Amino acid sequence: MSTATLDKSAEAPADEKAKGGKKKLIVIVVVLLVGAAAGYWFFLKPSSAPKEPEAGTVVTLEPIQVNLADGHYLRIGIALQLTADAKEADGSKALDATIALFSGVDQAELIKDKQREELKSELEKELEHDYEGEVMGVYFTEFVTQ
Repeated sequence: MSTATLDKSAEAPADEKAKGGKKKLIVIVVVLLVGAAAGYWFFLKPSSAPKEPEAGTVVTLEPIQVNLADGHYLRIGIALQLTADAKEADGSKALDATIALFSGVDQAELIKDKQREELKSELEKELEHDYEGEVMGVYFTEFVTQ
C-alpha cells in the first residue's frame, strides 16, 4: 500500500507541472492578444471622426433687398462655398432661405455683430440641409441696411 501512495505522490508533481505549463501558455497567448489589440488601437485603427469636406468653388449670387421691421430694408448679397463633390448649385434655394430668415427682423438687431453672426450660422445650417451637404459655408458679399 505504501507503494501505491508513493506512485500517486510521484505522479502529482508531473500533473502539476503539466498544469503549470498550460497556464503559462494561456498567459502568454492572452498577453500576445492584448498586445496585438493595443497595437491595432494605436496604429491601425481607422479614424472614427467624419471626414471634413474639401472646399470647392464659390458661387456668388446677385444681391437682393429684404423688407425689415418698421419700414426698413436690407440689401444683402451672399456667396455659397460649395464642397469639392458638389455639382452646380442653383441659387434659388439660398435666396429663398435668406429672404425667409431676414424678413421682418428689426434693423437694430442686424447692427449687432453677435446677432448677425447667429443669423449667418442659422442660414448656413438651413442651406446645408437644403443643398444636402453640398454647401459648406456662406459669405456675406453685401450687407446694407436703411
